[in-house]
Amino acid sequence: MREPEAALLRPLGPGEPVTYWRIGETAESRFDVADQPMKGEMDPFFFLTKTKNFIPHEYPCRTEFAAANRGKRPSETVPFAAEKLWLPFASPRVDLSGFWFRPTRIGTWAETVLRADTAGKARLRLRTCGGAILFVNGQEIGWMAPYIRNLENEAEFSAPLLAGDNIIRVWFDDLAERDARYYFQLDFLDGPSVRHALPIAAEPSVADAMEEALASMRFERPAYDRGEVALIAGNPIPADITAEISVEGDFMSIEEPVRFSIPLRQGETRLAIADAVDLPADFRHFIVTLRAGDLAVSRTFGVEISHAARQGDAPATLPARIAEALNEVAEHAEADTVRALARLATGKAGPETDAMIANALPAIEDCHDCADFILVPLLWCRIAYGDAIDPALRDRIDAAILNYRYWMDEKGNDVQWYFSENHALLFHTAAYLAGDLLPDAGFVRSGRTGAEQSATGAARVRAWLDHFEKWEMAEFNSAPYFPIDLKGLCALYALAPDDDIRDRAGRAIQRLLYIVARSAHHGILTAAQGRSYEHTLRAARTLELSGIARMIWGKGNYGMRFHALPQLALCLRDHGLDVPDGLSPIASVPAGTQWEWVFAQGEDAFARLYHYKTADFAMGSAAAYRWNEWGYQETVLHLRLGQNPNAQIWINHPGEVLQSGYGRPSYWGGSGTLPRLHQYKALAIAEFAIHEGQPGFTHAWFPAAEFTQSEVSGHQALAEAGDAFALIRANVALRMLETGPTAGNELRADGPNTLWLVRLGDRSADRDMAAFGERFAPLELHRHDDGVIEVDDPEYGSVLFRPDGSIKAEGRELDPADWRVEGAATEFGKT
Repeated sequence: MREPEAALLRPLGPGEPVTYWRIGETAESRFDVADQPMKGEMDPFFFLTKTKNFIPHEYPCRTEFAAANRGKRPSETVPFAAEKLWLPFASPRVDLSGFWFRPTRIGTWAETVLRADTAGKARLRLRTCGGAILFVNGQEIGWMAPYIRNLENEAEFSAPLLAGDNIIRVWFDDLAERDARYYFQLDFLDGPSVRHALPIAAEPSVADAMEEALASMRFERPAYDRGEVALIAGNPIPADITAEISVEGDFMSIEEPVRFSIPLRQGETRLAIADAVDLPADFRHFIVTLRAGDLAVSRTFGVEISHAARQGDAPATLPARIAEALNEVAEHAEADTVRALARLATGKAGPETDAMIANALPAIEDCHDCADFILVPLLWCRIAYGDAIDPALRDRIDAAILNYRYWMDEKGNDVQWYFSENHALLFHTAAYLAGDLLPDAGFVRSGRTGAEQSATGAARVRAWLDHFEKWEMAEFNSAPYFPIDLKGLCALYALAPDDDIRDRAGRAIQRLLYIVARSAHHGILTAAQGRSYEHTLRAARTLELSGIARMIWGKGNYGMRFHALPQLALCLRDHGLDVPDGLSPIASVPAGTQWEWVFAQGEDAFARLYHYKTADFAMGSAAAYRWNEWGYQETVLHLRLGQNPNAQIWINHPGEVLQSGYGRPSYWGGSGTLPRLHQYKALAIAEFAIHEGQPGFTHAWFPAAEFTQSEVSGHQALAEAGDAFALIRANVALRMLETGPTAGNELRADGPNTLWLVRLGDRSADRDMAAFGERFAPLELHRHDDGVIEVDDPEYGSVLFRPDGSIKAEGRELDPADWRVEGAATEFGKT
């Protein structure tokens, strides 16, 4: 048989997924239901999932959608069209997951061609969370319609294949509510011998090279604070093409993408984009599209851009750092209500500031998810600086305040997330302050007067504070959620009409700063976290906690996204908040000091946390935490070496193999399966037993370029940064990825059952990395019949890690069951 010239030919064996497709644009339409209240309360355990990360809370829109569609043939809402290529890059599925701020009906067409050597029956398995219809050669083969939010289901079908080319089409759809797992996977279980034969609009050799270029492409550096940002491909392309790059933030970013169109000449492999100073700061997604004529192929790459060089060293005094922080937000932050507040507080009122507020109002007026993040700083603007806002805009703000939905018991049809601790605080804070601002007005969705709304909000704020004072953060120790809690608490401290709430909010702020200081290492949080994202883990310099550490303790840098920094600055500048004494040498440990910090967070102290740091390194972990269960967004082992913010390592099991995806857990953020994990001081072990159907490897973020030196050999890796060393050992061979987005940064251990051992050290005991590696070469692990794992450590001696999570070492007994929310810190003195 003569093969068409314009086709991507790829192998496809029995049991393998069909991975090469053409897809259409996703059709989107709002799915509004009648306004109605919901029942429920804050759920401090919502992310402690058991099966495939299924979260059971259901909105009325899903109830109505499921009643009309679940178990019924899906409806193709748009005619067939499929134009863009979907290339797998190791992903088994077509994955268009994302974030939708309102309930939205979505649907997409996909098409591919399978070339069969002979005619015969094929057995196919279709997987999705929403609905899907399968067509083969124009014949409808079957459909599925579970429509259970973010929970994968599957169905098997038998389909006749012709000898030659067979056109496979899939329509898939769902109701998107906030974070939506929107994908399908088609597995070729068995049948005639087949291969992919996807039609393309280019010479196959050019298309092959474009795919290979994107598969191998990587940034030259793990992160950028200066210099030219460039991507490197592992192979040249045998034609002149164009590279189109869209630089975008994460799903919460409101910045318009920065776009480039750059010619890539035949034979070139380096794609220079722009200088870091000319790109927006924060962790950014670079969506790279290579285009040759009518053929376009795309992939997403992520990297942090910081403007640390412009910021320089922090000022010496706290008042100067407060002024710097307010100015940084006022002049350089994303143009939202937080920036507007900083501008109003620094005398920069006027049309530019008003425009920031006006642009934020539609999300509040339409009750978008996360509108509470926008509303609380807007209320601060309105209460404290209302006279500086244009009167017409001020009236519009008041109308938005009166029409907003402040809690689930009020009428609405939105998908605001009421169940997590951080959102609950902001909803209640907003209701309390908004009602006090407009005491005689009618609040539309609750039917209350402002005074009644404020009283209701105040009662809920007090209940929230009761819970916080007993159990603290449900999303334990989470770098992205400290600022959200601080956002609400700072507003209460500055604006609350009741002294008891103000005083309690102030103590809560001080407690959070204390926890950050304990878990930070020279301005960067280095600890186990209850919820994390790739864009927060990899944003070492630009994460907001770095900016808070810079303002409070003089170590850190600023990004562009802020939730609480200017509010905290105003509490310090204008409202008498004191920074707890003695935190600076805890947050940034001086030479010769060792700190061990054990504490618990979350209702019933469900998360027990361990942290150990010296001037040269830090490591934090979650002790006896949900061993071998399905994980969500928990990062349970995190460490850092030296003073370089980017010299960090964490170990996890990816929740998906799609890089820069929206999974919860994702490739880096969280763990698909949580490990049995133990830590004693500078020693840790993590043992993974991966669940069936999950990615079959574990890995470590190991940015070799950020270390002074490193080496990987066999089962072991060594790294040095500053005066710190790290040894990482596994029960299988470790390999550093040498191609693709994480080349030079990802250390991988293949297999479903992997055990990682980590040992840290410093130059006070070993002159260099080689001496450190030699000293810890005898490090051995033994399993006892009773489940105890014993490590013979050259410094600590016998360390017993017991199956109940307790530890015996150096004549000490540590039992996580004894750790309490208030925590206990032990200083060991000279290293």
